[in-house]
Amino acid sequence: MSKNTSRRTFLGQTANLGFALAVQPISATTILTERNSLQDGNIKIDIAGEALPAYFVQPIGNHAALPIVLVIQEIFGVHEHIRDICRRLAQEGYLAVAPELYFRQGDPSKVANIDELVSGIVSQVADSQVKTDLDATLNWAAQHAGDIKRAAITGFCWGGRQVWLYAAHNPALKAGVAWYGKLEGKASPQTPYYPIELASELQAPVLGLYGGQDKGISLESVDRMKAALQATNKPSEIIVYPNAGHGFNADYRPSYDATAAQDGWQRMLAWFKANGV
Repeated sequence: MSKNTSRRTFLGQTANLGFALAVQPISATTILTERNSLQDGNIKIDIAGEALPAYFVQPIGNHAALPIVLVIQEIFGVHEHIRDICRRLAQEGYLAVAPELYFRQGDPSKVANIDELVSGIVSQVADSQVKTDLDATLNWAAQHAGDIKRAAITGFCWGGRQVWLYAAHNPALKAGVAWYGKLEGKASPQTPYYPIELASELQAPVLGLYGGQDKGISLESVDRMKAALQATNKPSEIIVYPNAGHGFNADYRPSYDATAAQDGWQRMLAWFKANGV
């Protein structure tokens, strides 16, 4: 089961957990999930001769093919919080895999501030590259105890936007859950489209989880996305937590809102089950 470590114990461990320097110090509310019933590890996925690093977790034991969840990192990369999200999903019976989608551009754990992170790494990552890497990750999972017929995706912040894009890309996907991913923005060569422009192209139902106090994603933007989804008559949905801000599921940061995070987690699990994952 998940548990909160003491502030002293956890803060003593953070230097080895790969959190981005840009988000220090780490909050004492951080959740660490027990590994006793889980098998986890770091892997390399071959993509045209390149080795995509990823972290996987699954329940221990001999299983029939497991439902798959791709876990897409926040802007800060695949650090301990994202790994713990994978462990929580594995405790629910999933094969969870989090690929390191910045691996060609740099290591976010070494970056000291958010401006450097965005300009030096994140802005260099093309959506087309992300889709290719996610396709390879899903294929890896299907070859390693995963059931390709029961595949879902979830992502947070930067990864929340990628959930919407990937749900419009891969028809093998059964469901997606996007946590506070940006819905609109200025197009660039690396990011030519935003979710609102792809609402009619979604090939899997997406549940969006957003904060009413988010300073970077306005309620007007959320309402426009809701209208775009309704116009397509497709079974996607957006939930807004009125009192929550951006990053409300990030239990290692002050933005954490336990009430919204716990409700969102249960809604995510129910969404996966309702859509056959």
